[in-house]
Amino acid sequence: MAQQKTIVDDRGLLNNFAYEPPVYIDEEQRVGFTEFAEKWNGRFAMIGFVLLLVIEYGADQGFVSLMRSIG
Repeated sequence: MAQQKTIVDDRGLLNNFAYEPPVYIDEEQRVGFTEFAEKWNGRFAMIGFVLLLVIEYGADQGFVSLMRSIG
């Protein structure tokens, strides 16, 4: 069973439901591009390019002319 702690706030009021989550600090600073995000970005770009080629092959015309004929 979990230990119950009584927490008193700055006004002296009892707060049984207060919970302070543990603070996690990542020592490695990441600014800008991360390897994980760049891998997924590249994978989705490759999937999109292959789908574009499949659409052009199936429609038997270029993507731009296909979009012009639809809209």
